[in-house]
Amino acid sequence: MDAQTGFIVLLCLMGFTCADPVKFIDCGSSAGEVVMVDINPCVSQPCQLHKGQSYSVNVTFKSAVESQTSTALVHGIIAGVPVPFPIPIEDGCKSGIQCPIQNGQQYHYQNSLPVKSEYPPIKLTVEWELKDDNKNDLFCIKFPVQIVS
Repeated sequence: MDAQTGFIVLLCLMGFTCADPVKFIDCGSSAGEVVMVDINPCVSQPCQLHKGQSYSVNVTFKSAVESQTSTALVHGIIAGVPVPFPIPIEDGCKSGIQCPIQNGQQYHYQNSLPVKSEYPPIKLTVEWELKDDNKNDLFCIKFPVQIVS
């Protein structure tokens, strides 16, 4: 085993996620480019989200603009209708991003997606946007999930 493979195995044994990145659809990232999306824990796709638990959402993106602020909006798309999903921190500058955001820089956005106990068991699409100062999408991603008991 070479050193790089050994390091990856070590990280896996230490409890870091070794899952494949989540498959997503870019839904209009006009002010940036999505590099990778990771949801933890998500062992299979669509991700099964258990009621009463919270999931870590990590998005790596490259900004194509400068922005002093960033604001996250999350919706569940159910039968074509966007339903707001509350998240703990809407301010992207408090979610792993050091603001001001610089053009051409890569950022690692991190937030959590709490799944309330009262949510019904359903398959849906999550739409997650991070808006810049001008309300343009630094990123806009859609990914399928299934809420389970």
